[in-house]
Amino acid sequence: MSSAVIPADNANLTTAGLATPFSFDGDLLANFASAKAANVLHHPASDAAKRTEENKAAQDAVISALKLSPIRPALWLTLSTLEAQMGEPTTPALKMSYLTGAVPVDVAFSRIQTVTSSAAAADDEIRLLAQSDIRSALANRARYAPLLIAAYVQATPQGKSFLLESAQMIDPKFKEILLRY
Repeated sequence: MSSAVIPADNANLTTAGLATPFSFDGDLLANFASAKAANVLHHPASDAAKRTEENKAAQDAVISALKLSPIRPALWLTLSTLEAQMGEPTTPALKMSYLTGAVPVDVAFSRIQTVTSSAAAADDEIRLLAQSDIRSALANRARYAPLLIAAYVQATPQGKSFLLESAQMIDPKFKEILLRY
């Protein structure tokens, strides 16, 4: 996700939201959308209807920011994550996350989690793009091995297969580690 600062409370988020519909500042819209999405993803409402409403509002904020400033790979990933939370197709937004630019390895790892835990793992283009993220994570294996193992454990069957195939090509010893789980 974006490195936006999350407002201290919902009142600040609401106040910030009043100005954003009239803004043509891509950074302001992106920061607001990131904060709104982070609030929804990290502090979901207990009521299912409210959770759906908040997710939709966060998706709308992200889409508004992307319409003004579409070259934001982390924001595309945020949209994909929000869609996944609602059981919606994530592949188009996830693909845009790859196609709009490079991201730090921490964000790349988030993409790996999204790919391996969704139907996106079955998309050949996504698999090809995601291999670069896995390569980046395995380049810093000491830091990311436990996270990759956790992603493998939580992955869909296609996601597990993808991680195993990628590890075989990039680091066959790591594939053997994954097979223990």
